[in-house]
Amino acid sequence: MARFMLHLKNEKYVPSDSRELVHKARDLCSNMKASVRVARVASNFIEFDIEVEKEELDLLIEKLNPIGNLASARHIVEEKIEKETGIKDGIFYFNHERFWESHESFEGVWKDCHGREKELVQGIILLAVAFAHSQKNDYLIGLGMLGRALEKLGNSPAMYYNIDVDMIRSKIISMQKSNTLTKFEI
Repeated sequence: MARFMLHLKNEKYVPSDSRELVHKARDLCSNMKASVRVARVASNFIEFDIEVEKEELDLLIEKLNPIGNLASARHIVEEKIEKETGIKDGIFYFNHERFWESHESFEGVWKDCHGREKELVQGIILLAVAFAHSQKNDYLIGLGMLGRALEKLGNSPAMYYNIDVDMIRSKIISMQKSNTLTKFEI
Protein backbone atom coordinates (compact mmCIF):
# COMPACT_ATOMS: atom_id res chain seq x y z
CA MET A 1 0.00 0.00 0.00
CA ALA A 2 1.08 3.59 -0.61
CA ARG A 3 0.78 6.50 1.79
CA PHE A 4 -1.03 9.68 0.78
CA MET A 5 -1.89 13.00 2.36
CA LEU A 6 -5.36 13.99 1.20
CA HIS A 7 -6.71 17.50 1.66
CA LEU A 8 -10.48 17.81 1.45
CA LYS A 9 -12.14 21.21 1.39
CA ASN A 10 -13.43 22.13 4.84
CA GLU A 11 -16.62 24.11 5.14
CA LYS A 12 -17.84 23.23 8.62
CA TYR A 13 -15.44 21.12 10.67
CA VAL A 14 -13.23 22.14 13.62
CA PRO A 15 -10.38 20.28 15.33
CA SER A 16 -12.74 18.78 17.91
CA ASP A 17 -14.35 16.89 14.99
CA SER A 18 -11.07 15.12 14.21
CA ARG A 19 -11.85 11.75 15.79
CA GLU A 20 -15.38 11.75 14.39
CA LEU A 21 -13.95 12.43 10.92
CA VAL A 22 -11.55 9.49 11.21
CA HIS A 23 -14.44 7.18 12.11
CA LYS A 24 -16.63 8.58 9.34
CA ALA A 25 -13.83 8.17 6.77
CA ARG A 26 -13.17 4.61 7.94
CA ASP A 27 -16.88 3.81 7.62
CA LEU A 28 -17.08 5.33 4.13
CA CYS A 29 -14.22 3.18 2.86
CA SER A 30 -14.88 0.10 5.01
CA ASN A 31 -15.26 -2.19 2.00
CA MET A 32 -11.81 -1.21 0.70
CA LYS A 33 -8.34 -2.23 1.66
CA ALA A 34 -7.43 1.19 3.03
CA SER A 35 -6.17 2.60 6.29
CA VAL A 36 -7.25 6.02 7.55
CA ARG A 37 -4.58 6.96 10.09
CA VAL A 38 -5.57 10.42 11.25
CA ALA A 39 -7.56 13.52 10.39
CA ARG A 40 -6.23 17.02 11.06
CA VAL A 41 -8.65 19.89 10.73
CA ALA A 42 -7.36 23.23 9.43
CA SER A 43 -9.33 26.36 8.60
CA ASN A 44 -9.87 25.55 4.92
CA PHE A 45 -9.18 21.83 4.64
CA ILE A 46 -9.26 18.47 6.38
CA GLU A 47 -6.00 16.56 6.09
CA PHE A 48 -6.29 12.77 6.01
CA ASP A 49 -3.19 10.61 6.38
CA ILE A 50 -4.15 7.41 4.56
CA GLU A 51 -2.73 4.23 3.09
CA VAL A 52 -4.28 2.64 0.01
CA GLU A 53 -3.16 0.89 -3.14
CA LYS A 54 -2.29 3.54 -5.76
CA GLU A 55 -4.84 2.18 -8.20
CA GLU A 56 -7.56 2.48 -5.53
CA LEU A 57 -6.86 6.15 -4.68
CA ASP A 58 -9.52 7.62 -6.99
CA LEU A 59 -12.16 5.29 -5.56
CA LEU A 60 -11.18 6.22 -2.01
CA ILE A 61 -11.40 9.93 -2.85
CA GLU A 62 -14.84 9.36 -4.34
CA LYS A 63 -15.97 7.54 -1.18
CA LEU A 64 -14.73 10.40 1.01
CA ASN A 65 -16.63 13.00 -1.02
CA PRO A 66 -19.49 13.26 1.55
CA ILE A 67 -16.91 14.76 3.93
CA GLY A 68 -15.55 17.26 1.41
CA ASN A 69 -14.35 17.74 -2.14
CA LEU A 70 -10.73 16.99 -2.94
CA ALA A 71 -8.41 20.00 -2.69
CA SER A 72 -5.15 18.06 -3.17
CA ALA A 73 -3.55 14.65 -2.87
CA ARG A 74 0.11 14.03 -2.28
CA HIS A 75 1.94 10.70 -2.40
CA ILE A 76 4.19 10.55 0.64
CA VAL A 77 7.61 9.10 -0.03
CA GLU A 78 10.88 9.68 1.76
CA GLU A 79 13.00 11.76 -0.52
CA LYS A 80 16.26 13.64 -0.29
CA ILE A 81 15.85 17.32 -1.11
CA GLU A 82 18.18 20.29 -1.13
CA LYS A 83 18.37 22.20 2.15
CA GLU A 84 17.09 25.47 0.66
CA THR A 85 14.17 23.64 -0.98
CA GLY A 86 13.33 21.94 2.31
CA ILE A 87 13.30 25.29 4.12
CA LYS A 88 11.19 26.92 1.39
CA ASP A 89 8.73 23.99 1.42
CA GLY A 90 8.64 23.92 5.22
CA ILE A 91 7.76 27.62 5.36
CA PHE A 92 5.09 27.22 2.66
CA TYR A 93 3.45 24.28 4.42
CA PHE A 94 3.58 26.00 7.82
CA ASN A 95 2.02 29.19 6.47
CA HIS A 96 -0.76 27.18 4.80
CA GLU A 97 -1.61 25.20 7.97
CA ARG A 98 -0.10 22.02 6.56
CA PHE A 99 1.86 21.52 9.76
CA TRP A 100 2.58 17.82 9.41
CA GLU A 101 4.13 18.41 5.98
CA SER A 102 6.05 21.40 7.37
CA HIS A 103 7.45 19.15 10.06
CA GLU A 104 8.46 16.58 7.43
CA SER A 105 10.16 19.21 5.23
CA PHE A 106 12.11 20.68 8.13
CA GLU A 107 13.05 17.19 9.29
CA GLY A 108 14.73 16.69 5.90
CA VAL A 109 16.65 19.93 6.53
CA TRP A 110 17.49 18.87 10.09
CA LYS A 111 19.17 15.71 8.83
CA ASP A 112 21.73 17.88 6.99
CA CYS A 113 22.41 20.27 9.87
CA HIS A 114 25.08 20.22 12.55
CA GLY A 115 25.66 21.85 15.91
CA ARG A 116 23.53 24.82 16.92
CA GLU A 117 21.72 24.92 13.56
CA LYS A 118 20.43 21.39 14.19
CA GLU A 119 18.79 22.50 17.47
CA LEU A 120 17.29 25.63 15.89
CA VAL A 121 15.67 23.59 13.12
CA GLN A 122 14.44 21.09 15.71
CA GLY A 123 12.74 23.99 17.51
CA ILE A 124 10.88 24.90 14.32
CA ILE A 125 9.94 21.24 13.84
CA LEU A 126 8.54 21.06 17.38
CA LEU A 127 6.48 24.19 16.74
CA ALA A 128 4.97 22.63 13.60
CA VAL A 129 4.26 19.44 15.57
CA ALA A 130 2.49 21.50 18.27
CA PHE A 131 0.11 22.91 15.66
CA ALA A 132 -0.36 19.49 14.01
CA HIS A 133 -1.51 18.20 17.41
CA SER A 134 -3.93 21.10 17.75
CA GLN A 135 -5.49 20.09 14.42
CA LYS A 136 -6.32 16.73 16.01
CA ASN A 137 -7.83 18.46 19.05
CA ASP A 138 -4.78 17.50 21.14
CA TYR A 139 -4.29 21.04 22.47
CA LEU A 140 -2.62 19.99 25.71
CA ILE A 141 0.03 18.02 23.82
CA GLY A 142 0.51 20.97 21.47
CA LEU A 143 0.86 23.42 24.36
CA GLY A 144 3.36 21.08 26.00
CA MET A 145 5.49 21.08 22.85
CA LEU A 146 5.94 24.86 23.06
CA GLY A 147 8.39 24.67 25.95
CA ARG A 148 10.51 22.12 24.13
CA ALA A 149 10.42 24.25 20.96
CA LEU A 150 11.50 27.36 22.85
CA GLU A 151 14.31 25.45 24.57
CA LYS A 152 15.64 24.21 21.22
CA LEU A 153 15.47 27.70 19.70
CA GLY A 154 17.49 28.94 22.68
CA ASN A 155 19.45 32.07 21.89
CA SER A 156 20.00 31.19 18.24
CA PRO A 157 20.45 34.00 15.71
CA ALA A 158 17.51 36.34 15.09
CA MET A 159 17.14 35.17 11.48
CA TYR A 160 17.49 31.73 9.91
CA TYR A 161 17.39 32.06 6.15
CA ASN A 162 14.28 34.25 5.87
CA ILE A 163 12.65 32.94 9.07
CA ASP A 164 12.35 35.49 11.87
CA VAL A 165 13.41 33.35 14.83
CA ASP A 166 13.00 36.23 17.31
CA MET A 167 9.36 36.58 16.24
CA ILE A 168 8.83 32.83 16.69
CA ARG A 169 10.31 32.99 20.20
CA SER A 170 8.04 35.93 21.02
CA LYS A 171 4.95 34.11 19.67
CA ILE A 172 5.78 30.98 21.67
CA ILE A 173 6.19 32.97 24.89
CA SER A 174 2.90 34.76 24.24
CA MET A 175 1.10 31.45 23.59
CA GLN A 176 2.56 29.97 26.77
CA LYS A 177 1.33 32.96 28.81
CA SER A 178 -2.18 32.80 27.30
CA ASN A 179 -2.22 28.97 27.34
CA THR A 180 -3.49 28.96 23.74
CA LEU A 181 -2.17 27.93 20.36
CA THR A 182 -2.58 30.86 17.98
CA LYS A 183 -1.65 30.27 14.33
CA PHE A 184 0.80 32.64 12.69
CA GLU A 185 3.07 32.68 9.66
CA ILE A 186 6.82 32.21 9.74
